Amino acid sequence: MKLIKRSLQVSLAFAGVLFFLQSCSKVEGPGGSSAISGKIHVKKYDVAGNLINEYDAQNEDVFLIYGEEGTFYDDDVKTSYDGTFEFNYLQKGKYTVFVYEKCTTCASGKQPVFVDVELTDSKTTTDIGTIDIRD
Repeated sequence: MKLIKRSLQVSLAFAGVLFFLQSCSKVEGPGGSSAISGKIHVKKYDVAGNLINEYDAQNEDVFLIYGEEGTFYDDDVKTSYDGTFEFNYLQKGKYTVFVYEKCTTCASGKQPVFVDVELTDSKTTTDIGTIDIRD
């Protein structure tokens, strides 16, 4: 009986330590000191597929997914007057940035454009460059 009681105590202590360690590990998402930045650029085409205009996207929605397993976005921002955006205060880890572009063959009329990003250092801004979207 003493052996069973002692074994149970050790098991509970071990489970408690594992829970504590897992709860202390930081995962993708808010609370860090890193950032992801970029720019959205729009290209407008006529029905024949000829480029007729292009410009930096103002007030465009940009979305961010934390980690690799999500399908629904966790954060969103709007682009500035010059098409730039930034997600701040992120932990190290993997993220997906996406924005919608026009799609004439899609039922919704829009399709997502995805960019995968990995933040490997704290206190840095990772610039993903310019994302071109169709209008």
